Amino acid sequence: MPSSDDNLYRGDPPSAPPQYAPQPAYGPPPGYGPPPGYGPPPGYGPPPGYGPPGYPPVYVRPTNTMAILSLVMAFVFAPAGLVLGIVARKQIRRTGEDGDGLALAGIIVGGIITGIYVLLILFWIIAFASLTNGSFGP
Repeated sequence: MPSSDDNLYRGDPPSAPPQYAPQPAYGPPPGYGPPPGYGPPPGYGPPPGYGPPGYPPVYVRPTNTMAILSLVMAFVFAPAGLVLGIVARKQIRRTGEDGDGLALAGIIVGGIITGIYVLLILFWIIAFASLTNGSFGP
């Protein structure tokens, strides 16, 4: 099964370069841009491919991971959110990281929900004790 590439080895150039259609010249429509004679002379100006100079990168302090976890855990398991918030605020004071508000929110939400849990457990204990004895008290 012979083909036209049988006599070629890997380094041979193709027999004829591909022909491409000429591209139209794009530019501003007539009547736009500076009048003739104004503007930089040819060859002057910024080199092509370079944009305006940028601003230096801004340093942003990292957010304490434990502060984020304290707020998340305050909704998932409130006592853990309360404890993580307290530990996170101590770390933030020591390291200077961001996230003090998150840790405080974790402490507040965790404390409120933990308090509601404690009141709910006390209510169940009182209700169970009153049902088993028939009366509560002496």
